[in-house]
Formats: sequence, structure tokens, C-alpha cells
Amino acid sequence: MTIHVDYLVLGLGGMGSSALYHLARRGLNVLGIEQFGVAHDRGSSHGETRIIRKAYFEHPNYIPLLERAYELWRELEQASGKLLFNPCGLMVAGPPDGQVIRGVYEAARLYDVAVEKVSSEDAVERFPGFQIPHDFEVTYESEAGLLYVEECVRTHIECAIEQGAQVCLDEKIHSVSIHDDSIEVTTDVQEYSASAVIVTAGAWSSTYLQDLNLPLEVVRKLLFWNPVKQPVYDLDAGRGGFFFDMPYGEFYGFPSLDGETLKLAEHTGGETVVDPGNLNRDLLETDMHSISRFISEVMSELESMPTRHGTCMYTRTPDGHFIIDRHALNHRVVYGAGFSGHGFKFASVIGEILADLVTQGTTKHPINFLSASRFSSA
Repeated sequence: MTIHVDYLVLGLGGMGSSALYHLARRGLNVLGIEQFGVAHDRGSSHGETRIIRKAYFEHPNYIPLLERAYELWRELEQASGKLLFNPCGLMVAGPPDGQVIRGVYEAARLYDVAVEKVSSEDAVERFPGFQIPHDFEVTYESEAGLLYVEECVRTHIECAIEQGAQVCLDEKIHSVSIHDDSIEVTTDVQEYSASAVIVTAGAWSSTYLQDLNLPLEVVRKLLFWNPVKQPVYDLDAGRGGFFFDMPYGEFYGFPSLDGETLKLAEHTGGETVVDPGNLNRDLLETDMHSISRFISEVMSELESMPTRHGTCMYTRTPDGHFIIDRHALNHRVVYGAGFSGHGFKFASVIGEILADLVTQGTTKHPINFLSASRFSSA
């Protein structure tokens, strides 16, 4: 027997859980399908924490979306009573003429984001445990902070269910058939049909949107939790997150949440993943090269070897920007893909945007720069 609903959401990670919530809170008949469990560690929305910031050096067009994302994260906290966002601040360091530092200042100038330039002398006092290269410029964004990633996903799903959404977990999708008047989805458990569908499948996006030939590349990324030698990085001591634009890569991390370990990772690099369902999650010797160099040069109070690691995936686009759009051939299908390793902070507003697009065909949010048409052949 086929289950009929008005809206389906395929994939309930960061973006899909939010889309499910925003459809449910509008009183709509929606069902979400997830091939794993709630807040699982098989995709891209896990690992305890994610940075959230407004001085967006990637592109200033993201900042209006971030303003709304901040509002929605706060609203979700109030609705759920859960702690999702910690405004612990963010230090960004890099060459003064580098893309990162120039982008931070451009964002601050265009959108009046509060960004503080920190002198070399002050940086030593304010950011103990960091050996910042002498020729680097340092900025500090007080409104930045961290999101508790699994709790965000879990809360979106729980609140969606409270609003009447249905959720089907541990169901692998075998086929998605797009017709003029409906969408049919078959899993290894059940068959579904809906008037419209939102695809938020992360590293599996190309599988469900094959006819669009989206230019997506999936890469394997490592997260590290390394022991701290001294309590100089502790959240309880008022420390925040950090982002370094080094000559050999971009590195980011978080304050120590437990006083024992600190999470950090390299944003750049990553080997191509052919099959997202068969990701190598072992720690390889080659995974350690650049992160070990960064620790030895910049973080003297951090042990060089991690006590644990995690593995996730970035789904990258050629220009590093998201794709949020309606299907070119059938507007019953709306999708968000290619979040390129910097999308989670936007999840609250991306869900709202996808709900707008699938119900109204448009959104008030400025997302033209994220349209798939930018990759179309001339």
C-alpha cells in the first residue's frame, strides 16, 4: 500500500530536518524519510559543534540569510527549551591581503557586522595558547559562536513531529519518480507518493537528482579531538572558536568543551569520495600531515595526536557556493545541495527557504546567487 502525503522531505540531516520543521509548523501534511537514524554520523551534520558567524568572508550575499538564521535558531531554542547556540565569539587570523581577512572586513563594511581588529600585542593576551604568525592580521567577531550540531538536528525533528510531521527512519531510498502530477518514492520498506518533494540528501544528492547533472563533488573530511596540555582553550574560561588562513590550508576549531580535548579540522583539502555509503572512516597517516603541522606551528598547548577522530563529507560545488533551486523540468521538486562544508549554520533559514519554494514557488529571501542556472552552459 502506498502512503500519500502532500509533501515529502528526502534526507533529514541539517537542511532536511529544518525543512520538515518549517513545513510542519505551517500545518502542512509532510513526511520525512531518512536512510539512517536521527542526528546520525554517516553524513555531514555531526561532530558536536559547528561555527556560526556573520562576517562572512566567502561572499557578503550570505549575510542577509545569516541574519535570519540567527533569528530562527533563537526561535527554535525558545520553542524547544534546548540550548542550541553558544555565542562564544570567533578569532580569525590570516595575511592582511588574503581572501579571508579581506572578506571579513568587506562583510563588516557592507552590512555593519561588528568586527574588531586585534593588535599583535593584544592578541597574545586575549588568545593564549596560540602562536599567531607575526605578519598576520587578527580579527574578533563577538556575535559569532558555535552550534551544537546534533542537538540542532534532533530538535528540528522533535519539534516537527510535535507539529504533526511524520518521520520514517532507517529507510534507504531506491527510486524517485517524478511525474507531472505527483512524485513517487520507493524505499526498501515502503512506497510513498506526494504532490511535491524537497531533496536534502547531502552527499547522496546526485543520486536523487541525476537528470540535473549538478556539478557536485563529494570529499572525505576528518575531525580531530586532541588533548589540551593547559586550560588555555576552555569554553568555561571565556575562550571562543578560531579560524586560521595558513599558507598551506585553512584550519578551524572550537574552545574545549570538557577541559580535556579540543576539536579542530582542516577546511581545505579532502580526497574525492566515489560512494558516500562506503566512506573510509579509519584514520590514515596522510590525514595527519597538515593538521599536525598547524598544531606544531600555532597551538603549543595542544597535543599533536588526537584521542579520537570523526569522518564526514563535504559536497562541493565548483565555486564553493550552495545550490538552492527548483527542479528545472518539474517545479514539484525543490532541492538544496552542494553546501561545500560551510552550510550548517544556515540550516534554520535554508529550511524556511525550501518550505517557501515548495509551497509558493518563490521566497522573500535573496537567493538568486545560489541558483543552479549559474552552472548552465551559455
